[in-house]
Amino acid sequence: MTEEQKMLAGEPYCPRDPDLLDYYHRSRSLLKEFHALDSRDLTGRARVLGSLFRYLGEGAWIEAPFACEYGRYIAIGRNTFVNVNCVFADNNFITIGDDVLIGPAVQIYTAGHPLSPEERVNPPGSPGPYVTTGKPVAIGHKCWIGGGVVLLPGVTVGDGCTIG
Repeated sequence: MTEEQKMLAGEPYCPRDPDLLDYYHRSRSLLKEFHALDSRDLTGRARVLGSLFRYLGEGAWIEAPFACEYGRYIAIGRNTFVNVNCVFADNNFITIGDDVLIGPAVQIYTAGHPLSPEERVNPPGSPGPYVTTGKPVAIGHKCWIGGGVVLLPGVTVGDGCTIG
C-alpha cells in the first residue's frame, strides 16, 4: 500500500513520502500563482483552481489568501463561496456541497495525531518523525460555516446546517 493509499484509508502514513511531497510542492506553486492573479481575472482563477482542486463547481468563488495541503483531495460545489484566510488541510477528502457559504478564517482539518506523545512521536529511524492519520470532512448543500469555525477530522455537516 502506498503512503497516499494509507492516508486516504485513514491509516498511519508518512507525510514526508516523496509522492506526497511532490503533491504538496505542486499545490504551493498553484497557490502562489492563484494569489498573484487579479481578482477580476475570472478565467485565470478558474484555470488555476481547477488544476488545484479535485473538483470546482461552476460559480464557486475562493477568496485569497487561501491555503491547503495538497488541493487534489478538495471538491467544492457550485455557487459555493469561501471567504479570506481559510485553511483546508486536505490530508484526506474534503467535500463541500453546492450553495455553501464559508466565512473568513475557517479551518478544515482532516489530519490527526495520537494524543499521547509516546504514540505520536516515532522512534529514530522510522520513515517519518511523527504518526499522522487522516479522516474525511464533508459539508452538505446550502450550509453556512461562520467565520473562525474549526472543523476537525471525520466531521460531517448535514445539508442546510449553520455552524458558528
